[in-house]
Amino acid sequence: MDGLFDGATMIRALHHMAEPVKALRQVRNVLQTNANFILEYANKQNTKAILRYWLGRQSWNPFTREAVEFAALNFDFHPQAIRQWMGETGFSIGKTLTFHTCGSACSKRLVPTGALAALDGLLQPTGELFQFTPSVFIGATAQGQTAIATAGSFFKCPECAHSLLEDHVDYLSCTCGRQYAYRDGIYNFKETL
Repeated sequence: MDGLFDGATMIRALHHMAEPVKALRQVRNVLQTNANFILEYANKQNTKAILRYWLGRQSWNPFTREAVEFAALNFDFHPQAIRQWMGETGFSIGKTLTFHTCGSACSKRLVPTGALAALDGLLQPTGELFQFTPSVFIGATAQGQTAIATAGSFFKCPECAHSLLEDHVDYLSCTCGRQYAYRDGIYNFKETL
């Protein structure tokens, strides 16, 4: 991937996000205008999932846009849904690359790793046309101004989006009444106190 997304300021995986739109919105809120962002996500519409669906070996449809939780907090996303969410949350989409094109268990046993990696590298640019691999990378640019960029505050309340949280010894509080714990150097915005 070296040189493909030069100057990227942030890399974020979306595999474990139960609420991807909220996650993308929070990422956008902490980026300055024109900042580069690289998103990697697990592709629901990969070749293996399509074949399994056609053969009746999986119940979920790889062509519908809703996310699939294939294991606890592990999600596959439809490429068009990802692109739509990124547009809605203030990102302009640039380069799209596909990864693990040749990563099936069978090919890994039969073909040397170096040859598979080289072939995968040759096929990555096909992501601009279609995405049928298990992993997709999207290069994007943050568009427009955000409250974070102008207010100078880093954290926002994930529920009401207020950006000026009051700092206490072991928690942050918001004007909406919600409080978020701070323990062992980690802010917990997943649940309120």
